[in-house]
Amino acid sequence: MNFKDMAEQNETWIIEQRRYFHAHPELSFEEKNTTQAIGKRLEEMGLIPHFYPDYNGLWAMIEGGKSTPDSKTVALRADIDALPIEEHTGLSFCSQNPGVMHACGHDCHIAMLLGGIRMLTSRKKHLKGNVKIIFQAAEESCHGAEYYVKHGFLDDVDAIYGTHIWGDLDAPYMNFETGPRMASCDNFRIEVEGISAHGSTPHQGVDAILTAAHIITEIQAIVSRMNDPLNPLVVTVGKITGGQRFNILADKVIMKGTTRTHSPEMRKKTEPLLRKIVENTADSMGAKATLTFEYFPAPLINEHEDLVQIARNAATKMYGPDALKPFPKMMISEDFAYFMEKVPAVFGLVGSQNKELGFTAKNHNDHYTVDESVLKRGAAMYAQFAYDFLEEKSK
Repeated sequence: MNFKDMAEQNETWIIEQRRYFHAHPELSFEEKNTTQAIGKRLEEMGLIPHFYPDYNGLWAMIEGGKSTPDSKTVALRADIDALPIEEHTGLSFCSQNPGVMHACGHDCHIAMLLGGIRMLTSRKKHLKGNVKIIFQAAEESCHGAEYYVKHGFLDDVDAIYGTHIWGDLDAPYMNFETGPRMASCDNFRIEVEGISAHGSTPHQGVDAILTAAHIITEIQAIVSRMNDPLNPLVVTVGKITGGQRFNILADKVIMKGTTRTHSPEMRKKTEPLLRKIVENTADSMGAKATLTFEYFPAPLINEHEDLVQIARNAATKMYGPDALKPFPKMMISEDFAYFMEKVPAVFGLVGSQNKELGFTAKNHNDHYTVDESVLKRGAAMYAQFAYDFLEEKSK
């Protein structure tokens, strides 16, 4: 079965969905109306939406007409939250919620998955297994997916497919590659405690700002001297606050930052290395420093070559070998990694950049928008991957 023509027939409807959700964005953990609107769309397709009593997002199941007790279940995921950004696209369907914008393309993900579901439900009698759908809240929080994993969404799932529309990849290309695709995202907080004194008598105190400056410098040794230079690693301090007055030595400084890597092994080493440098550097300055380290998404790695191949074959079956384009791995993160840690998975990209039409803004930009002609491809990929996976894996 080839879903290309069906996606063409549904293109207008898919674009309408994208524009509706783009105009009605909601922040992470606040996607109540978005959840209800998606639920109504699913009901219109004859599906039963399942809601969570204490969390936004929802799931549904398409039961295949050719399912047997040995059949597989494949999951399809889209994220639904927006960002705290004031929109400046000038679109006729721009955000109606001040200070909130679908600047990462999750409106497109909702529309593409709804389109894929619409096609799959119309052909469910041909499915050799089940398709489980998740519309996930709070991806931008870095750990929204974790809730669904803990509450059993994947317990009856054999594999899961996810995709992201991407402003650095040209439309209408898609990308599915094995190996690391995105990095882990772990965050830290460093509190430095010194002793305040007048700026004219620094010897009577312990300068927390000077100590913090040394810590910022020293922790970069983790990247430059403790990590294999062939392995990408980032240690970034993005926020620093401290001090009371221009002529007083600061007695406290708080720094916040993040670490990113593609290596699960280096990820495990980063926290103890960071802690050792932070504590020892502070001690050498006569101060005290405390590190708080929080683990969020793991590296996003397409480890299952068979799933990547199903996705690649689906793309070329519908749109030819030129539909795929290489794309480098990135240091950003994606909480789809929580699903990947539980079941076999594949994650890909759908290009949205079209310089000829002026679509050049990147994700998380207040001018970000997309070449809507690619939405039908993203929808077709959801349907085609699910169908082909069940054809290949179910008995």
